[in-house]
Amino acid sequence: MALLSAVSSLLPFSYGATRLSSKASLASTTSGFNLSSLRNSPRNPLRLYVSRAIADNGGYADSSENETPPPRTYTWPDNKRPRVCILGGGFGGLYTALRLESLVWPDDKKPQVVLVDQSERFVFKPMLYELLSGEVDVWEIAPRFSDLLTNTGIQFLRDRVKTLLPCDGLGVNGSESSVTGGTVLLESGFNIEYDWLVLALGAEPKLDLVPGAMEFALPFYTLNDAIRVNEKLSKLERRNFKNGSAIKVAVVGCGYGGVELAATISERLQDRGTVQAINVSKSILTSAPDGNREAAMKVLTSRKVELLLGYLVRCIKKATDPEEEDGGGGYVLELEPTEKGVESQVIEADMVLWTVGTKPLLTELEQPSGPSVLPLNVRGQAETDETLRVKGHPRIFALGDSSSLRDSNGKLLPTTAQVAFQEADFTGWNIWAAINNRPLLPFRFQNLGEMMTLGRYDAAISPSFIEGLTLDGPVGHAARKLAYLIRLPTDEHRFKVGVSWFAKSAVESVALLQSNLAKVFSSS
Repeated sequence: MALLSAVSSLLPFSYGATRLSSKASLASTTSGFNLSSLRNSPRNPLRLYVSRAIADNGGYADSSENETPPPRTYTWPDNKRPRVCILGGGFGGLYTALRLESLVWPDDKKPQVVLVDQSERFVFKPMLYELLSGEVDVWEIAPRFSDLLTNTGIQFLRDRVKTLLPCDGLGVNGSESSVTGGTVLLESGFNIEYDWLVLALGAEPKLDLVPGAMEFALPFYTLNDAIRVNEKLSKLERRNFKNGSAIKVAVVGCGYGGVELAATISERLQDRGTVQAINVSKSILTSAPDGNREAAMKVLTSRKVELLLGYLVRCIKKATDPEEEDGGGGYVLELEPTEKGVESQVIEADMVLWTVGTKPLLTELEQPSGPSVLPLNVRGQAETDETLRVKGHPRIFALGDSSSLRDSNGKLLPTTAQVAFQEADFTGWNIWAAINNRPLLPFRFQNLGEMMTLGRYDAAISPSFIEGLTLDGPVGHAARKLAYLIRLPTDEHRFKVGVSWFAKSAVESVALLQSNLAKVFSSS
């Protein structure tokens, strides 16, 4: 019961519960979605446009990379109500928008909210691994923003951010410096004037740490990364399973991302492939609770994952002709030990997965010169005060990967989904407080525990409210899935996904029962 109580404390701000009855259809239009059509990455750039959600505010704007569109100004529906622009539609950005929508506002002060993201879909990143195991469908963990925001006043623009031009100066609340907080310039040519700005741009994998990683390693950080990894695995399975040769997968990094990948892929390949996990430290999950680390070691050992601990990757090279078709050749990884007296190693792999290092997307923006430049730390995160406002810019809030907030001990908060969830709640409230001339609340992170998937029916969860407790195996898997179901955005989406997961569990249970009965009858 204590666990269920803690899980219920994860329940996000709820809105739209009364609208559930108006949703007659539970089937998502994306349930039959083709994964290959989602392909998008720095290697396959997006075309930029304004989504249908704002078609009534100027129609569509489409621009290609090679064109410089004329500047256009986004038209807000109401010139009197506050204008809030949120950059980034991940956990921090989307949940801040939903929090603002859920609060009670005076009629003349409820803000107009526009959410900007380069993708058409919100991605629940902690469950990307389930795409590889086939446990979830794309629509369940990556719903379209247009579907999530249908019954809200939140407007959505699909675009990339180019430049920030804040003009809130150093005034106490911004009004002493200017009548507007500033302007956001988008790559499509749109300019958005705002009163309040939220920076939640997220981060991207850092692949320039090792020679060859950018060219030959696959990151696992976004929906499109998961799609590419799944396609690559499927191609290797079709090729290698015919001739009986084992598929060799190398995972660089043994933090949560690397361990979850190694566990999921080793379960998928079983005895038809081998997984090697490389880590610079002499142990895995160095910052995780002991229970999670022990559960992970037990699973990795049982699935014969080879752990190469105490090694760093010196370089990654192509093992065959670089002109060969993708997936047709392997790769060579040169490993260098971190301790003296240990020999270097060279390993071969059909696929290299990279889970080490990220860099905030805030650093990718064009920064104007002068006093309007945002204060960034060495990692490229905005320096914020304890209310999540950017220092020197009282009308700009930053959270998630874009924020460098520290805890009471002066240590930077981790850039995890759990932190972003909680920061979004405080950011929404503090914008409400600023607009209504109320005191802002200092953010205090409450660690609720840590969770990880270890396969289709296996996981580990260490709640913080019971010291030393770790739930693993099927029980941990069920607890983790329930916690994430509760954390999905909007009541409507949670309901549809819950029905879908229940139906899948029922079908699997019936299939398992039939299989067991068939074995009993065949042996009798």
